[in-house]
Amino acid sequence: MERWPALPLAAWRDTAETLHMWLQIAGKVRIALSPWVNHSWHATFYLTPRGITTSSIPCDAGHSFEIEFDFQDHLLHVEVSHGGEATFALEPMPVAVFYRKVMAALQDLGVSVAIHARPNEVIEAIAFAQDEVHRSYDREYANRFWRVLAQADRVFKIFRVRFIGKNSPVHFFWGGPDLAVTRFSGRLAPPHPGGIPNLPDWITREAYSHEVCSAGFWQGGAQLAYPMFYSYVYPEPEGYRSAAVEPTQAFYHEEMGEFVLPYDAVRLASSPDDTLLAFLQSTYDAAADFGHWDRDALDWSGPPIFPGRG
Repeated sequence: MERWPALPLAAWRDTAETLHMWLQIAGKVRIALSPWVNHSWHATFYLTPRGITTSSIPCDAGHSFEIEFDFQDHLLHVEVSHGGEATFALEPMPVAVFYRKVMAALQDLGVSVAIHARPNEVIEAIAFAQDEVHRSYDREYANRFWRVLAQADRVFKIFRVRFIGKNSPVHFFWGGPDLAVTRFSGRLAPPHPGGIPNLPDWITREAYSHEVCSAGFWQGGAQLAYPMFYSYVYPEPEGYRSAAVEPTQAFYHEEMGEFVLPYDAVRLASSPDDTLLAFLQSTYDAAADFGHWDRDALDWSGPPIFPGRG
């Protein structure tokens, strides 16, 4: 399979929007049953060799369970530690049908959960049980989406080891949806203004309680109709947006308030890994230098660490 496949948003927008709602349903199950971790890290998903997983979620009587989206065989799989499991096909269906199937599978497996059954971070938040609008599923593009995430996840993990301060896992936020990795300066940040659609401001303010430089991958949407890598800093220091970053296709997006690198600039590069790493490193350099981070204490100063390179 092509490692960095084409992912034009126009070709799979309906599937992307439907899949976003399906992921939110699983995400809300995870968040309802998981102990709170700062910056909402208890809510995130992770990449697997087959798709995207909630990872282990605690449930009744000391058991745990997992929900996995398999984008190779196109299945939704739920497995409980007591041995029970349930599977159904990922195929075109309304969000309302998917919601009923997930909740029924959990009930049949003895997992008791109540969720806030309406999406976050979207302007038009249709209750899951009433959403007959989003119903598309293109197997090819769902698989391509996962493959892009898998490649980004791999490169982000290489970038992550270059920092020894507080550093998030590489994880998938189903609200965006986006894959992200975040570095922290260790200093408190001013209260975030909030204002994200259908997301309580207190959640945003807790997520940005400390200074961060965050990078990630987003499939595209209303603000930019193509997939992209991004990098931003909060709070943004003076001079940051005018910094020279790599590669040449990267630019600062005024409305989004972050540096953007079109996905195709990475996909079509002679060395996609090196191109993406250059973007991640140069945008972090700008954030840390203009923000006066203590780089001697935070940056890895040992020999380069790369898989398979000693």
